[in-house]
Amino acid sequence: MEISRPEEKNNLMHKPVLLEESTDLLLGNKGTLYVDCTLGLGGHTKRVLQKNPKAFVIGIDRDEEAIELAKENLKEFEGRYTIYKADFADLDAVLEAEGIEQVDGFLFDLGVSMLQLKSERGFSFQINAPLDMRMDREQKLTAYKVVNEYPEKELARIIWEYGEERLSRKIARTIVQARKKKPIETTAELAKLVESVYPPKLRHGRIHPATRTFQAIRIEVNRELESLKIALEKTLDFLKVGGRLVVISFHSLEDRIVKNFLKEHSDKLKILTKKPITPSEEEVRDNPASRSAKLRAGERV
Repeated sequence: MEISRPEEKNNLMHKPVLLEESTDLLLGNKGTLYVDCTLGLGGHTKRVLQKNPKAFVIGIDRDEEAIELAKENLKEFEGRYTIYKADFADLDAVLEAEGIEQVDGFLFDLGVSMLQLKSERGFSFQINAPLDMRMDREQKLTAYKVVNEYPEKELARIIWEYGEERLSRKIARTIVQARKKKPIETTAELAKLVESVYPPKLRHGRIHPATRTFQAIRIEVNRELESLKIALEKTLDFLKVGGRLVVISFHSLEDRIVKNFLKEHSDKLKILTKKPITPSEEEVRDNPASRSAKLRAGERV
């Protein structure tokens, strides 16, 4: 979707989740050099720069469109940040390019932004659009390829593992049968197919029947869980003693990876959140998309 007028951009501005909680934790070590591994539209970075006048932030994001909006959002802080278009799994290459050996903190805000969900890039079944789902629009793998070219067994595995969808095999079979007749090209077509697998009485539950399948395909297209595992491991090479790692996740698979990472590296990271921090009732009322968010943090020792 082309976004050209400022008022249109403002309407799509993503509300950063757990903004105060995450930036307070990140800045709690009174450092000056931080990495926002999921820059998005720059909301968390902006708050870091507001709270700490001495802070400098290196922002990383895969989405070119988001980066352009972030630059606009961060104009008043020019000279106090730098932005790289990259997968956060390559954070080591970004820091090496900057000549940086140690940083005071890493922030991850996982999941998709409102910009992406409201775009015509196939992230949401609520907007009928081509099956794309790429965060980085230069990569070759798209949702169309996953849906129309993956073998049935592999489709079922992805929908089960990444979507935690109990009807994964039936959904994969239905997709494969449908694509034999004609390619599945749009979000509406895919959502309708998934919905048809569900018994009528289960089609109107709290979440749409296609939610888990769309999540699974998006995760596969963008290699989200693989990138997260790689990136978390790499942060240990750059976090100075007292440096903070702060991660906001939005579903159980991400949260499990973060939780296990902090546990496995308890010799190097002191856990700052015995239980994950979740949004207040007020934040959930103001921003329903925040309801599943969980924040975990650790400090390098």
